[in-house]
Amino acid sequence: MTTIALFGAGGKMGFRLAQHLQRSRFSTRYVEVSPAGQQRLKDELGIACSAPDAALEGVEVVILAVPDTLIRRIATEIAPKLKAGTMVMALDAAAPFAGHLPARPDLTYFVTHPCHPPIFSDETEPAALADHFGGVAAKQSVVNALMQGPEEAYALGAEIAETIWAPVLRTHRVSVEQMAFLEPGLSETVAATLLDVMREARDEVVARGVPAQAAQDFLLGHLNVLAAVIFGVVEGRFSDACNKAIEFGKPALMRADWKHVFEPGEIAASIRRIT
Repeated sequence: MTTIALFGAGGKMGFRLAQHLQRSRFSTRYVEVSPAGQQRLKDELGIACSAPDAALEGVEVVILAVPDTLIRRIATEIAPKLKAGTMVMALDAAAPFAGHLPARPDLTYFVTHPCHPPIFSDETEPAALADHFGGVAAKQSVVNALMQGPEEAYALGAEIAETIWAPVLRTHRVSVEQMAFLEPGLSETVAATLLDVMREARDEVVARGVPAQAAQDFLLGHLNVLAAVIFGVVEGRFSDACNKAIEFGKPALMRADWKHVFEPGEIAASIRRIT
């Protein structure tokens, strides 16, 4: 049986993982320094936490469910206590991409991140429809990267990923660099920013007299059908009027060189700000 040490088990992300690992085939040791997190694990899951050194003794996999800003310090502290071949799993590409994992070529570094449940899916159960983050009831896809280590280690990392992010729709293998393009590049720098602009646009039309609920319903309803057509979920074509609005709206809203956010230097700068 594979033994896992879950660091940050009582945190926002770690608690979700703890729930899945508790029901898995893996033998898991839970590490949480926060008294509030320790109490939550005890009260809600009946889990008693382990001291860090005890959790690391003979462990085969360490999952770092901690903030990006703590990865370097924690990984550096625990690395000397890990035997060769141990897998260290990060849940985001930022710190690994930034070089925050120790130079230990005899360790395996694996990075995994959820895609979150898609807005277009076949879910019908209320719990799944309400699971926007994933990891509870709605299926989500996952991206994985074997950053360093033997090729055969990927299978174990992928199995753990499908356990902690369950239920899983699809699993994609990418590189750490590609994962950084996906986040922060695609999902945060582009998607989150544009959605925040849409929220500002909603507020603007409300300020100009449109009833707030009407603006909300109109925007979210149009987002649904527009996204379905643009991303090829359904067959359809926009009207000439809509195509004209896009043609003239894009240069009014977007800089001509906006795709520079995906240049390696820009991705690295974004990750430095995060970490």
